Amino acid sequence: MLITIVTETYAPDINGVAMTLGMLLTGLVENGHRIQLVCTDSKDRFETSLPSGVDYYPVKGIPIPKYTEAKFGLPSKQLLKNLWSTQRPDAIYVATEGPLGFSAIKMANKFDIPAISGFHTNFHSYSKYYGLGLISRLVERYLVSLHNKAELTLTPTIGQKHHLDNIGINSVSVLGRGVDTTLFSPSRRSMSLRMSWGVVNDHEPVLLYVGRIAAEKNLRLAVETYNMMRKTNDKLKFVLVGDGPLLNKLQKENPHFIFAGMKKGEELAKYYASSDIFVFPSVTETFGNVVLEAMASGLGVIAYDYAAANMHVKHGINGMTAQLNNKYEFISNACDYLGCTDYLAEIKNEAAKYAINQSWSKVNQKFENLLLTQAFKSHNEFLVSRESIQSQV
Repeated sequence: MLITIVTETYAPDINGVAMTLGMLLTGLVENGHRIQLVCTDSKDRFETSLPSGVDYYPVKGIPIPKYTEAKFGLPSKQLLKNLWSTQRPDAIYVATEGPLGFSAIKMANKFDIPAISGFHTNFHSYSKYYGLGLISRLVERYLVSLHNKAELTLTPTIGQKHHLDNIGINSVSVLGRGVDTTLFSPSRRSMSLRMSWGVVNDHEPVLLYVGRIAAEKNLRLAVETYNMMRKTNDKLKFVLVGDGPLLNKLQKENPHFIFAGMKKGEELAKYYASSDIFVFPSVTETFGNVVLEAMASGLGVIAYDYAAANMHVKHGINGMTAQLNNKYEFISNACDYLGCTDYLAEIKNEAAKYAINQSWSKVNQKFENLLLTQAFKSHNEFLVSRESIQSQV
């Protein structure tokens, strides 16, 4: 098939949407499909090595207010009209929900091209963290309108599907996530990296956070959790990997924390594997790829019982989950880890064993099947319509 993927973020951007799209796109190309990648322009994007069979069509974008690491793609009806008039795709996948994605779905409707949308980010939930709480309802209505113009909307968890059903989005299906266990593995543990953090032996614990350093990630709870854990073991170190608007403030308030900045690839994998406990206090995720990455790296995960943790963490077996927004249970779970070294070691081992079976291949196959189904459905409807017209003539 010829498939158009429309998105406002892609490699070398570092975020969950870009990473997920990279895996989905690679799976499609490996199965022989051709890709039109319509994405916001970036000097670095041109230098990114795209697989053979992928054609890149850059569009203009503007920074998202208070989220300058990402861009809104501007409406690009003329570009899409010109492109699809000569190379009509069998299906399109709109991964992000800005003006670019909205214009792509509307243009696909005009061309009778089946469109699938992805619900990757809780933008309406983010609004309150950036002083935009009053418009969160408007954002939600916009999202419902956009997704209901697509034949199908994909979201990563059953819980998120129920939420989208409840707010009025039609035809929602679950497409989970996988993890690259060749990259993320306990084998990448590095004593030299641990020593650079001030850890003198392999028994001193390290708490890790990976993600955006931003208000919507609920990092205040991560800090509070660490401070309580230190009462159990004052040797505990806290490493934070990522960047964002709260970075400078957190650095000033917590000079003893280890702020590593953005990491990716094998370097990121080494940071995961060289830690012991992964703290993930966010309550705004659609999934949270970092949870699976941490488990694959052999870490004990502490998270709320929703999104990726709800799907993959079995409390007390391969991680710890707390009832959503119950911060006391969250902190208690974290302290329990430090209280029993043998228990933590067992959970870390179970987490790594579980993650081995969470490959991207099954996710990619389901994604391909969904695209094929929509393409064939559209083709059959066209044939039926043509036969009806011919019989009338």
